[in-house]
Amino acid sequence: MGLVIDEVLRAALDRSSESAEVDFKSSFDVGAPGEWLALLKDLAAMANSGGGIILFGLDDGGQPSHTDVSQLLGVDPADLTNKIYKYTGSHFHAFEIIECEKCASQIVAMLIGDTKIPVVFTRVGTFEPMPGQQKTIFSVGTVYFRHGAKSEPGNSEDLRQFVERRLEEVKKFWMEGITKVVEAPTGSRIAIVPPESQPSHPAGVLPLQFTSDPSAPAYYAVPIDKTHPFRQKEVVVEVNSRLGQRKHITRHDILCIRRVHEVQKNIEFCYTQNYASPRYSPAFVDWIIGEFERDSAFFDKTKERFDALKHVSDSRSDMD
Repeated sequence: MGLVIDEVLRAALDRSSESAEVDFKSSFDVGAPGEWLALLKDLAAMANSGGGIILFGLDDGGQPSHTDVSQLLGVDPADLTNKIYKYTGSHFHAFEIIECEKCASQIVAMLIGDTKIPVVFTRVGTFEPMPGQQKTIFSVGTVYFRHGAKSEPGNSEDLRQFVERRLEEVKKFWMEGITKVVEAPTGSRIAIVPPESQPSHPAGVLPLQFTSDPSAPAYYAVPIDKTHPFRQKEVVVEVNSRLGQRKHITRHDILCIRRVHEVQKNIEFCYTQNYASPRYSPAFVDWIIGEFERDSAFFDKTKERFDALKHVSDSRSDMD
């Protein structure tokens, strides 16, 4: 997690009341259509209002509700993106689901970014709370914004503020695009070279970037799509392909491995992006296969350790 995001999340966890940027949900049932529709409304409202954070596992006062919200960690971000598209026609994916804690209780945070174009519902959001009954969460053509701690239909003031935010973003983009003029040492030559050029090139070129510290040259970074090409579900596919008939794993196995071995702290295995799902490297897949080949009970033992950690966390919560 980036430093800024970490500070924002910490501030949200410290809050004792909801706001336009922070929303508490004491529980969440991933199998309940009504709860998904309500989440889509809050997500759209926050995105339209400039972004925010939804914290699952906290009551209205910002205290742990001691309910199990861990199933949210197994939700594939692509599935949520598909749900958003189903009801809005927008491919919105500026969100990230991460695990955190408060008072030793497990909390799940959904960090939501802003959107350049207002998210509008193009399909009615209805479900049956009871057989024969229908409840509508949002209607066609509605644009939601955050009004205090509530997600409500927007008005002209909301649209004015939305336009002003976009203008500020464009202004900032233009200002950052202004090139700073620097003077090269006498006798220096500048050559335009492709990123893949190596120091062994006949011309002796070495791709660098300008930095305010002349003693610290910065080297060209390999794109994350090449170093960490897998999402969680793709890791499952890769591992199962390598294991063949010896073992079949699920996303829950990867979740257990992440928690027990703190994979997200290891940049070699996992790269965590702001407002996007974590990405994993081929080295992570190789490590999993290697652990299984060393001990065929690796996955079972990891699950047991995960359950033990969860039991300890639950026990602490009961004591608080």
